[in-house]
Amino acid sequence: MIRVALADDHELVRMGLRALIDREDDMTVVGEASGGLEAIQLLRREGVDVLLLDVRMPGIDGIETLRRIQADPAIAGTPVIVVTTFEMDRYVFLALQAGAAGFILKDAVPHELARAIRVVSAGEAMLSPSVTRRVISLFAQQTAVDPALDPSLDELTEREREMVAWVATGFSNEEIGAALFVSPATVRTHVSRAMLKLGARSRAQLVVIAVRVGLTVPR
Repeated sequence: MIRVALADDHELVRMGLRALIDREDDMTVVGEASGGLEAIQLLRREGVDVLLLDVRMPGIDGIETLRRIQADPAIAGTPVIVVTTFEMDRYVFLALQAGAAGFILKDAVPHELARAIRVVSAGEAMLSPSVTRRVISLFAQQTAVDPALDPSLDELTEREREMVAWVATGFSNEEIGAALFVSPATVRTHVSRAMLKLGARSRAQLVVIAVRVGLTVPR
C-alpha cells in the first residue's frame, strides 16, 4: 500500500485529492497539512511514501518546503510531487532544482494523478506532458552547452550518458529497456549511477541536466 500525504492550504482541494486517492486499491492518504511547516512535521511523524505538495501556501511556500525536506536527513528521501494550478516555468524549474520528483497540474485527470503517485513511489520521475514540453522548449531556445565542457559529465560512461538522454524523454525504466533491448533493472542501475555522479537528487533533475547540456537520444 502506497502511503500518501497531502499538503495544500485549501481544504476542498485536499478533500478532492483524498477522494481520488482513497478510491485506488493500492494507495491511501495517511495525513494532511495546510502549510509547509505542518507538512514537514507530518513527514517526520508518519511513514510517508509520497507527498503531494502545493506551491503557494501561507508561511513557507512549496519551494522552500521542498528545500527544507531535502536538507533534513530524516525525511530527505521522501518523493515529492508538486501539484499546482500554476503552470509557469519559474515554478517548474525551482521545484525540480529543489528536489521534486514530479510536477503535475491540479486539472490533470484522475488516472494521471494515480499513475504519477505509482511512478514516483517506485523511484522514477513524473512530469505532466505539458510540463515536459515547457522544459524542453525553454531550453531549445537557448544555445546548448557542449557536454564536453561540463566536467561532471566526464565521469559518466557512454551508456550512462545514453540513459540520461533517455530519461529526458520522459520514458519509464520499462519503456527505455524495451527501446534498448535491456531489462528495466539494467536501466535502473545505470540511471542510479548517473544520478550519483551528477549529484542529482531525482530523475526529474536529470531531465534538467540532460536538456541543459544538450544530451539527446541518438536517432
